[in-house]
Amino acid sequence: IWQTNFPEYQGPEKIVIRRYSDFVWLRDRLFEKNKGIFIPPLPEKSAVEKFRFSAEFIEMRRQALDIFVNRIASHHELQQSEDLRLFLQAEEETMERLRSHETGIFKKKPSDLMQIFKDVQSKVSDAVLGKEKPVEETDPEYEKMKHYIFELENHLAEAQKHAYRLVKRHRELGQSLSDFGKAVKLLGASEGDALGKAFSELGIKSEILSAKLQKEAHQLLMNFEEPLKDYVRAVQSIKATIAERANAFRRQCELAETMKLKEINLDKLMLIRSDKVAEAEQEYKEAKSEQATKTFETIVKLMNEEMGRFQEQKTLDMGIAFHEFAKGQARLANGIADAWRSLLPKLEACSSS
Repeated sequence: IWQTNFPEYQGPEKIVIRRYSDFVWLRDRLFEKNKGIFIPPLPEKSAVEKFRFSAEFIEMRRQALDIFVNRIASHHELQQSEDLRLFLQAEEETMERLRSHETGIFKKKPSDLMQIFKDVQSKVSDAVLGKEKPVEETDPEYEKMKHYIFELENHLAEAQKHAYRLVKRHRELGQSLSDFGKAVKLLGASEGDALGKAFSELGIKSEILSAKLQKEAHQLLMNFEEPLKDYVRAVQSIKATIAERANAFRRQCELAETMKLKEINLDKLMLIRSDKVAEAEQEYKEAKSEQATKTFETIVKLMNEEMGRFQEQKTLDMGIAFHEFAKGQARLANGIADAWRSLLPKLEACSSS
């Protein structure tokens, strides 16, 4: 169900059915048509089979896809995309037809942004201008930005790895408390009087705390680990844009070399008064009208704007994620402390009798 207040859409609400491949189609189209803009990432398609259709996985996928669409719809450039309008309003048959005609970069290279980055970087390194040297930008600010992005990816991936371990630890502790609770309740049933009752209450408290830990593990997954993982994917999208910028720079350099050679050839033909001067002049004009320089300059301008927007949004999102993490841990610690504290008088009475 999509809801919008944009007047160009067919009413404020629309119900459509979309497959994961439809989201991929939208991402690919936006990437092809908006060079220099950081296209929001999609969640991975693959998952462990036993986890793939679980309620938790479905919720995670739905949340990630909602974030994907909302980020596009809130972007001042991407929200005007005709492809977004089609995605939000077209019937299933139309979307299927559009997908079947897709021949974009991601169709050719199965959505692996890192692989795309490596492929393009390899091409850039192989290109030569004059002497045998790579065609690469040397702008200090651009180098600083690239270094920051690579470092950010490493730090985010490391934080996400430890967040995953925290989720796992909460779940394992929760399961251990549940098993312990069952065992203690059985022990209490074999005892009599106050001791049996105290053991029974200890078992019940353990099972209650187990449920708290499992709930907190889920919250930790959805509100902390998933946002970190989402930003790892976002950085990979930025690296795909960096690759496009490198490709555009290479084309710009190739055009400059072509122009230089055509100018030399034209001067030579004019000097010898060749009858091929008109043809050479036409070729020179055609080369001069190439969009390579304009494309590169546009990508640079957009990337500078996008980095500022990305930094601002990242600060906000990471602040929320870490705040939710701290709140959850405090809530869990207080719940555990209160639960054990309430049992102390009864257990003390048993131990002192």
